[in-house]
Amino acid sequence: MKRLRADLWVAAFVRLHTQRGNMCVIRQRGDEIAGQIWIEIDHLDGSSSLYVPAMQLDSDGQERAFEARFDHSNHQDVNARIQQEQEFDPDFWVVSLETRDTDIGLNIVGA
Repeated sequence: MKRLRADLWVAAFVRLHTQRGNMCVIRQRGDEIAGQIWIEIDHLDGSSSLYVPAMQLDSDGQERAFEARFDHSNHQDVNARIQQEQEFDPDFWVVSLETRDTDIGLNIVGA
């Protein structure tokens, strides 16, 4: 069984958070099939987090796993890292989420 396309996964994530009443938008569109997905979170308290794809250790790789690159850091650090990646690989997704919720609906490795 193949992994869900990136565009479908992003659409489902955005819809989930929109239904929860959170502001969730696609900041940057990437490759529709296999683009990396980065999740930028504004915690609405002056801090931001950034979740990026984690290394897949299982053999099937069906469920997307994420790891925290920044956790409750300042917005400038998160934006600088996103811009750095854009120069290296412009074909990745960035989803921006504004929420105070602790459950963001991601499979987080090492959490």
